[in-house]
Amino acid sequence: MKKIFVILAGLAILYAAYIGVSLMLLPSVSDLQKRRASMTIQVRDWHGKYHPFVVGPKNRYWTSGASIPPEMKWAVILAEDANFYKHEGIDVKAIKNAIKYDLEKKTFARGASTITQQVAKNLFLSREKTISRKVKEVVLARRMEQELTKGRIIELYLNLVELGPMVYGIGHGAHYYFGKPASALTPRECAIFAAMLPGPRVAYNPYRNMGKVLKRSNMILRLLLNKGVLSQAEYRQALAESPNIGRLQKKVDESIKKEEVLLPNISSAKNEEESKAEPTTDGEGAVNGAQPDMEEDSRQNVPPATEEQAQPEADTQAEQK
Repeated sequence: MKKIFVILAGLAILYAAYIGVSLMLLPSVSDLQKRRASMTIQVRDWHGKYHPFVVGPKNRYWTSGASIPPEMKWAVILAEDANFYKHEGIDVKAIKNAIKYDLEKKTFARGASTITQQVAKNLFLSREKTISRKVKEVVLARRMEQELTKGRIIELYLNLVELGPMVYGIGHGAHYYFGKPASALTPRECAIFAAMLPGPRVAYNPYRNMGKVLKRSNMILRLLLNKGVLSQAEYRQALAESPNIGRLQKKVDESIKKEEVLLPNISSAKNEEESKAEPTTDGEGAVNGAQPDMEEDSRQNVPPATEEQAQPEADTQAEQK
């Protein structure tokens, strides 16, 4: 027994040392402060293949934080990370609630990653499900919170989210689905994008389950109303709006047929999509394996309504400086 204990203790020490070395080799996040810089990462298409993806102004669909509608920012914050403006990268309460939910349901359906953690993972890490990767994600998220503004983090997040077959970022998504720039998105369209995040490939694919997407977007619109982001008149107008995305039906149906064989490979972050139709705490896109190549020149309660409305304004002003 003593020999087994010694072996296990040795293995634990070696693993701890491995994690320690891995943390020392983590990339710097300071370059993300440079708004004119671009970097290249790898993203996965619906066939499971990886492709280079430019993060930054060199991406023709890149949308600066100042051009992102406030309704879009708050839609994803309220749906995905209600304590975004309160936490410092990690939401301890959300983690406890996720563990409690999973134990009650005897599943691993609910995640607890913050928006900052998702950005850290999408930019710098693989999607391997290991303790070491999670530790790296947490460390990178804390570093990002220390060196970046909240406005910069939400800007990066919204330019990375998966919204369709090789459709990453709300800039591309706005053109793909609505034929317009992201800056022209209506509150309903913003809510639809936020509603799609848990599963744009299947469960919240608007061409397969538009009713489900609209139902979840209605919930998000209600959250925007309750938090003072929308007025009663704006809320009613958004509910009455019928999104026109039928022009892409045939195109996406063809894509879906090609992707049928890939359904088992949908990320674990999407596994929660069938378990509930409510705003969740983890809406991760399938962005993988960062390859930095910096180039210059190219949930408890959210804050009160008045604070919420002021915060994005402050972020936008910071971004414009």
